[in-house]
Order: sequence, then C-alpha cells, then structure tokens
Amino acid sequence: MSTYDRYTNAPESLHWQVPASGAARFSWEYEDGRDRLLALYQKGKDKQWDGTKRIDWDLEVDPYDPLGTPDEALTLYGSRHWAKFTEKDKGELRKHYTSWQFSQFLHGEQGAMVCAARIVESVPDLDAKFYSATQTMDEARHAEIYGRFLHEKIGMLYPVNDNLQGLLGDTLRDSRWDMPYLGMQVLIEGLALAAFGLLRDTTDKPLPKQILAYVMQDEARHVAFGRMALRDYYKELSDAELREREEFVIEGCYLMRDRLSGVEVLENFGIPKQEAAELSEQSEYLQLFRKLLFSRIVPCVKDIGLWGERLQQAYLDMGVFELGDANLDLLMSEDEEIAEQLDRERFAAEEKARVTEVEEAIADGAQDSQAFPGVPRRS
Repeated sequence: MSTYDRYTNAPESLHWQVPASGAARFSWEYEDGRDRLLALYQKGKDKQWDGTKRIDWDLEVDPYDPLGTPDEALTLYGSRHWAKFTEKDKGELRKHYTSWQFSQFLHGEQGAMVCAARIVESVPDLDAKFYSATQTMDEARHAEIYGRFLHEKIGMLYPVNDNLQGLLGDTLRDSRWDMPYLGMQVLIEGLALAAFGLLRDTTDKPLPKQILAYVMQDEARHVAFGRMALRDYYKELSDAELREREEFVIEGCYLMRDRLSGVEVLENFGIPKQEAAELSEQSEYLQLFRKLLFSRIVPCVKDIGLWGERLQQAYLDMGVFELGDANLDLLMSEDEEIAEQLDRERFAAEEKARVTEVEEAIADGAQDSQAFPGVPRRS
C-alpha cells in the first residue's frame, strides 16, 4: 500500500513544484570562519544518529490512542457532537488528530530539508554552508522517522495544511538568502519545536516520546544556527530592510496561529467547516496550545534583532509579548538533556536485561550440574 492510499483526502498530485529564484553562491575562502558556527558544525557531525537503531520500533502503539490524549484536549469535548460519540468514535477521533499532527510534522520536516539545502546553495559564508549540510541530513532523518511512524503505527496520513504549504512556498520563492532562515529556522521550526515539546511532555506513550525527544535534540542546534547567522546579518541591514522582515514574521505568525487548528479533522467527521472553526476557537486546550506555540519564536525573533514597534504590537495583540524575555538557551539545553536522559534510561534497562539473562543462564547451568552429576556438558 502506498502513501497515496493512506491519505484521508488524497492530494491532486503527489508532487508540488515551487519556482525558486535567487543565486547559488560559492565561497573561495576555505580557512576563515566564525568559531562558534564551526563549533556548532562539529557538534552537528558528532550528534548524527540512525533513526532505525536509536528508536525502539518494536514498541507497540495503539492507533486509537497513540499519545494517551485526555478527552479534554479534543476539540469536540463537551460539544453536542461529543455527546453522540461512542468509545469507538472517540478512538477514531484520537487517531485522526494524531495523524493530522504528525502529518504536518512530516510535511514540515520535508520543507525544512529543502530549505536547508537552499541555504547550502545560497548563503555566502562557507561556515554556514558546512553547518546547513549537516542540518539537511538531520531533516531527512526526521522526515524518515515521522513517515515511518505514520505508515507503520497509525496507518493514516493527512495532506499538508494549506497555510503551512503557503508559508513554505513564500519562504522558498523569496530570492533573498536569509529568508529560508527566517521562514524555516525561526517560524516553522519554532512552531514545530513548541508543538513537539507539548506532546513530548504530555504523552505517556514511549515510542512517540522517544521520537519527539530525539528530534527536538537536533532542532535545538538548528535554531541556534539560525540565531547566529541572522543576528550577525541583521546588524548590517537598514531600518527599511528590517521592517520588511518583520512584516513577514507578523504575517506568518498570524497565519499559523489562526489556521493550524485541525479543522480538517472535524470536517472528516461530517462537521461543516464554519462550525468546525468555531468549535476550535472555543477550545480552551487549543487556546493554551496557541500561546505555547510562540514560546520558541518570540524570544528568537527578539534575539536576532527584529523587535520593531509594529512587531511588538502584534505580539501584544496575540497575548505572547512577555515570551520575548524567555531564556531560549535554557529551553534548548533542556531539550538536549531530556533526549540524553531517555538514552540513559533505555541503555540502563537494556544492560539490566542482559545481566538478568546471563544470571539465568548461569543458574540453569548450575541446576543441570546438580541434576546430572558426572555427566559432561556439551560445549
């Protein structure tokens, strides 16, 4: 069965072509580079991992409760539709929501892979090209992992959200070399990191928790890369050029806040689009989720130097202005530590299982010796 057969609503075409503009830039300076970016490049090489081996794909997943989502987190909870739902219906709803969320993660990771490749092509500095090459590999691994989870454990995919696709298209069509950084590293990756983190910290299911934690460990480096590169570059831009980028950020933030709500899921349950949108607006969980979505974006935008009056007003309007003072470095270090702690716990459990297996073998051997004294054992 192909991916096309697993889509809830199959896209018209399995391919999407985005006309790209801009120059491919070469650098003939092979020795000079920013120490902090080269150090990040070294870390990117050291931290490469294999999703087939690091993740325990033998863990079972119930497709009708993949994340252990509480009823209160579902948009339909408490509505007139919820009262008619059987337990089977609720399981289907959980399956669809997880499929929708992880499908958008998957499509976003493919977009990140393409944007990282664009950065390799267009960024003028070789140190940035080096790091972005490692990020391209990271994003390929993430797309592979999310795709495998959806195909093997959920068995269902959703097409890319129209607004996510629009933001990806705007990012890729812009000829300025810094726009893939701004659109992908800051906006899309920032939104994704917040969504990953919310699910990672609330799910009690080991497989999705592993996936989210390990992906976030990589993403912490990617956001650091975008901050370094853009902070340096934006110091050189005029006020007019900075305002253009702030307008892009404002539009992208409103777009993602207002449109990434899973209305498509409710439509698949027969709920009209307008009512689905209204139910989403009324959901307390979704309101909290939207605010948390900006926990990684606002401090990053402020850090790279995009903090004009109009942008600040937009964040006040969204109710997320205070997030600008969040400690982004602390958040990123916590992402890395959570992934490393999962590794330690998993390796400790595997080591304990190996020790138990050896002890049981020794005990079995001792029992054989007592039961058959004088009988030589086969080697």
